[in-house]
Amino acid sequence: MPPNVLLVLTDQERHDLTAPDGPSVRTPNVDRIAGEGMRFDRAYTPIGICSSARASLLSGLHPHAHGMLNNCHDPDAILENFPEEIPTFGEVLDRRGYHNSYAGKWHVGRDQTPADFGFEYLGGGDGAHAAADDDFVDHQRAHGVDPESIELADAIYHENNPDKPICATADLPVEATRAYYIAEKTIERLEGLDAANEPFFHRTDFVGPHHPYVVPEPYASMYDPDEIEPWATFAETFEGKPRVQENYRRYRGVAGLEWDEWAEAISNYFGFMTLIDDQLGRILDAAEGIENLVVVKTADHGDFAGGHRLFNKGPMMYEATYRIPLAIRWPEVIEPGSTCDAPVSLLDLMPTFLDLAGASPPEPVHGRSIRPLLSGRRPDDWPDAVFAQYHGDEFGLYSQRMLRTERYKYVYNVPDIDELYDLREDPHELNNRIDDPEYESVRAALRERLVARMEQVDDPNAVWARRALLGGESPRDAAEIEAALRDAKTGDT
Repeated sequence: MPPNVLLVLTDQERHDLTAPDGPSVRTPNVDRIAGEGMRFDRAYTPIGICSSARASLLSGLHPHAHGMLNNCHDPDAILENFPEEIPTFGEVLDRRGYHNSYAGKWHVGRDQTPADFGFEYLGGGDGAHAAADDDFVDHQRAHGVDPESIELADAIYHENNPDKPICATADLPVEATRAYYIAEKTIERLEGLDAANEPFFHRTDFVGPHHPYVVPEPYASMYDPDEIEPWATFAETFEGKPRVQENYRRYRGVAGLEWDEWAEAISNYFGFMTLIDDQLGRILDAAEGIENLVVVKTADHGDFAGGHRLFNKGPMMYEATYRIPLAIRWPEVIEPGSTCDAPVSLLDLMPTFLDLAGASPPEPVHGRSIRPLLSGRRPDDWPDAVFAQYHGDEFGLYSQRMLRTERYKYVYNVPDIDELYDLREDPHELNNRIDDPEYESVRAALRERLVARMEQVDDPNAVWARRALLGGESPRDAAEIEAALRDAKTGDT
């Protein structure tokens, strides 16, 4: 029988919160999955915005192909609902006999729920679905909390929105939080499954640690702001960077925040992550004893949380928002405590789930099954770079494309100056080398690789990128491009 699968997705979690060399955030249960399975060092989202990334996870397609280019709830949404004609992994697994269920955040369609895509929806969403929200309200009241009267303390607010906190302490018991509630829904499902007779796929989407970073005690004071070191990227000056980055500081209402205020907010962000990790621990305990269970823990995208002096996310393709955590446990298949350094994308999970079920992915699909990597085998033709894109959010449309190799990152900003970072020499992406003559050959080679990747996935912007970046020239042979990178003054890829 094919394996059972438990997918746990966090919302806006930085990759370094659970990285071995990251800040001291207590996440013993994510560490437990990685310690008993495999941690992926080079996992990336295909796009740094919620609806678009989640649609890519469902479909295995880059956003330009599924069409959900920005958040579906905003008034300028390109698509309000996910296209029903595009196959998703939930629907395919359902036809393969899987018992699919889903608890928590959805955010892939205003008028749709997971029930429209092959899942039994257990509720627990983020307010987008009234029935789920009513159920959560009842849950809070059962724990002595009036949802309309929750008091906040120690709040820090956006400079241009005094009614919306960046962070705060909530006066309510842990049991009345949405994270606890979503875990409860998950535990009820796991305890009620007959996994021996029917394979199941369950997905839990926590609504966090996305801002506002509002958590109760003991999590609100778990991390001392005075002990939180500034992100290395906080040295950002924006010199030589696209103008939109500084514009976003003002737009998000954080231009005047200094490190002491950021440290307060980040302490709550860390606390939020530990709150979720504790709920993950409850879920893992409930899953003990389920045979042939694959556990996948990842996130839709990251969060600046003060990195580069920025907040939330946006048209900035830095590691803080595009690199994501990914850990997978599969006893007797994955070597415990192993690490994979192959570049992978969130959209690779769709064909992976189908592969586990013995199903072939539909055509087209841009992702690729990572199942060989789980066994410690990297196919010879595995890509050595990841491709990502961005199309805009509530700030308006803003087209970007990114190619991230092991050493370099090239960002094609259609409306402004491009970006080139040498992450070996500049791991914090502070120095844009796009006009540096020492990187001329690297720039040329990365541009060709980026355009080639755009053409490979039928990106409609590829024709314009070829003209803008390559002057309309035909591409060089792939081997020539790689040789140019190897022979460049600055080194290899």
